Amino acid sequence: MSDGFAYTNLFAKNLPAPAVRFAGYPKYNFIGGHNDPTLIPVEGLIEATAAALRKEGSKLAMYTAAQGSQGHLGLREFVKTKAKLRGIDCSTDDILITAGSGQGIDLINAVLLEVGDTVILEEFSYGGAINKLKREGQKIVAAPLDEDGIKIAALGNILKDLKGKGITPKYIYTIPTIQNPTGSIMPLERRRQLLAVAKEYGVPIFEDECYADLIWGGTKAPPAIYSLDREHVVHIGSFSKTLSPALRLGYVIADWRLMSQMIACRSDSGCGALEQMVVAEYFSQNFGEHVDELSETLKGKLDTMVEAVEREFGTAVEPWIPKGGIFLWMKLPDEVDIMKLVKPAADAGIALNPGPEWAVEGADSGSRLRLCFALTSKEEIREGVAALAKVCYEQTGIPAQSANIRR
Repeated sequence: MSDGFAYTNLFAKNLPAPAVRFAGYPKYNFIGGHNDPTLIPVEGLIEATAAALRKEGSKLAMYTAAQGSQGHLGLREFVKTKAKLRGIDCSTDDILITAGSGQGIDLINAVLLEVGDTVILEEFSYGGAINKLKREGQKIVAAPLDEDGIKIAALGNILKDLKGKGITPKYIYTIPTIQNPTGSIMPLERRRQLLAVAKEYGVPIFEDECYADLIWGGTKAPPAIYSLDREHVVHIGSFSKTLSPALRLGYVIADWRLMSQMIACRSDSGCGALEQMVVAEYFSQNFGEHVDELSETLKGKLDTMVEAVEREFGTAVEPWIPKGGIFLWMKLPDEVDIMKLVKPAADAGIALNPGPEWAVEGADSGSRLRLCFALTSKEEIREGVAALAKVCYEQTGIPAQSANIRR
């Protein structure tokens, strides 16, 4: 401008990289926590909306629909019922409705963390949680994983070493049921061991169970860690994966001492009341049937993706077959730098999550990637994986025997 004014001169320090303008999704969209668009129960939600408005529409005249700062009572009643499936016995006073699980993470961090604090995360973990901690200046320590989750002996050594340095981590963040991104389920005995070692060193457990409802038929997950010790664990969940990420609804289950501080730290005026009313109305009658159908569909898409990956990449790929959820985590040969494939893949209409964005610094993630199979159709999965193999071959020479090359 002529007067030399520029907002950029006023920006706070340590801002993240600026956002780019949204230009639509690529043809083969294998990123994010999207879900199957064919299974959004549109007619059911229309009916639930009408029913909710007839019963409680007048309450929309008041902030929080006159339900208080913890969220719509009907939705908290449903969360209380749903939590019993995870072995959790709680009251509605133990539940806080949030704008997705991401707000739950933000509020827990706001209560527990200051700049420079240390937290422990699984070596591969939710990218959003990692990025929040990095931005806020916390120190992240990686706990090694195997097919059953955190390696307890390694975690014990980490805690012992930190204690020797006079450091007590503020929490251990774990995704024990359908781990993101690996898709594993932590066995009950290891959950007890994790709780025991955490209590030994005076560190609370932050349990994220956003994917726990989406488990393939025949597999039963152990009870939530929160159910084993509610004083040393804080628990979060989400409706983004079971119903709709666009509705932006999640929840926290926690001890009142922590809950009360989270409420005090909340800077908004609560989640949209209508969304809460609708989800409560719909899921109170349709949850089991809806989740069963969704899980069956997702399992079919996973099978399609695994078949496509094995066909196109052959022995050049090591997939971690998930036990539920919406992601396939896989490893290419060490010589592949996955970050160098992101742009060529995008140019070919493919979006993927590179491993380093889902790993704590120092973890072996350079040749790993995460593919979401929920949004795309089976045909798009087949086409997209084939296109990705072609890009990978053109950039790295791997896989040498790609089906694309044979054609």
